[in-house]
Amino acid sequence: MKIERAEVIVTSPDRNFVTLKLTTDDGLTGLGDATLNGRELSVASYLSDHVVPLLINRDAHRIEDTWQFLYRSAYWRRGPVTMAAIAAVDVALWDIKAKAAGMPLYQLLGGASRNGILAYGHASGATTEGLFDSIRSHQEQGYRAIRVQTGVPGLNAIYGVAANRTTEGNKGKRYDYEPAQRAALPAEEDWDTRSYLRHLPTVFEAVRGEFGPELPLLHDGHHRMTPIQAAKLGKALEPYDLFWLEDCTPAENQEALRLVRQHTTTPLAIGEIFNTVWDYQTLIREQLIDYVRSAVTHTGGITQLKKILEFAAQYQIKSGIHGPTDISPVGMAAALHLDLAIHNFGIQEYMKHGEKTNATFQQTFTFDDGYLHPGDQPGIGVELDLDEAGKYPYQTAYLPFNRLADGTVHDW
Repeated sequence: MKIERAEVIVTSPDRNFVTLKLTTDDGLTGLGDATLNGRELSVASYLSDHVVPLLINRDAHRIEDTWQFLYRSAYWRRGPVTMAAIAAVDVALWDIKAKAAGMPLYQLLGGASRNGILAYGHASGATTEGLFDSIRSHQEQGYRAIRVQTGVPGLNAIYGVAANRTTEGNKGKRYDYEPAQRAALPAEEDWDTRSYLRHLPTVFEAVRGEFGPELPLLHDGHHRMTPIQAAKLGKALEPYDLFWLEDCTPAENQEALRLVRQHTTTPLAIGEIFNTVWDYQTLIREQLIDYVRSAVTHTGGITQLKKILEFAAQYQIKSGIHGPTDISPVGMAAALHLDLAIHNFGIQEYMKHGEKTNATFQQTFTFDDGYLHPGDQPGIGVELDLDEAGKYPYQTAYLPFNRLADGTVHDW
C-alpha cells in the first residue's frame, strides 16, 4: 500500500491549524495534526518543502521505519518544528493502518484498558466570585476534574484567565480559549511572581471551602517560577490536595526538579513543551515528576509518545496528555486512542473546540459525564471537510509574552 498523495492544509476556522492528509494508491486517507501555536507556517513549510517529497511511493504500512527515517535522515534532530512534522506523518499513517484493518486505532494499540477517559476543563476568574462561577459552569458541563487559574491583584492580564483583555484582532474571543492573538506583533503582559505566590494559596483555600475536598483541582504555573519559588508554592498548596501542579518551573534544566521534589509532596506535571524522550530522561528515571504532559502533536506522534509513556510506567508515572484548543481535533483524537489503550493513564486535558472548527473537522469522539471516548469508527475517527477548511485562510497570530515591572522579559 503506497502513499500516492500528500497534502498540507492550513486553515483558521477558530484559530490556525496545520493538517497533513495522506492518500494511498488504493484510496485510503489518513490525517495528522502538525499545529505549532504561533509558528504554524514553519511546520507547514517543513512538511511541504522537505517531508512530502520523501513520502510519495513509500509503503504506508511501515510506520516505525518511516518514523526513524524522518528523524534520523534529516541529521538535525529534535525541536518542535521537526517533531510536529514527524507527528503529523505518524498519526496519518496510524489512521490509514487502522482504516485498512477496519478497526478504531486503539484496537491496534492493544485494545481498551478502560471504559472512558477522565478529562479536566479550564476554569478561571479575575476575581474569586468569577472563578466560582466558572467552576460551577464546568461542573454543569460534566467535568469531574477542573484546572483553576486566577487573576492576581495588581496584574492586568496573565496566562489562563478568560477575563483577560485581548487585541482587536481577537475581539470577542475568550482569552483562555485562544491566547495566540491575531495581530502583527505579540501582546505584552505583566508579571510579578511574589504577588502570585502570596495570592494563589488564598484562592485554593477559598475554592476548597466552597467546593469541598472531593473535587480534583489542578493548577498551571506555566514555567514562571524559579525552582525555589516552585518549591515554596508546592509546599504552600499541600493543604489543598491538588491533583497536580503543572509546569512549576522551566524544565529544560531537568535537575531543577530535584530541588522542588525535596520540598513538596504536591504532585508535579511537566512536559507540554517537550518533544522527545531525551527531555524526560532524568525526570522519569529519578521520579522527579508524576505526570507526563506532552502532546501527540508535538512529540513525534503516537509512535514516540507511546514509548515515552511506557518508559514512565516503569516508575509509576502517569499520562496527562496536553489538549488545549491549539491541538486540532485530529491531534485530540489521536491522544484519546492512546489514552484508552495505555495502562498508566492519568487524566486528559480537554478544551472544547468552537463551532467552525467542529464543522471543519468532523469527529466521532464524545464527551459524556466527565469522560471522553474516541469512538469505534475505523481509524482515528476524524475527517477533514476541505470545502469548509477553504473558507478560513491563515491569519497571523502570536502567543503573548511577559515583562516584569522593570521591563525584563520573563517566562510567559
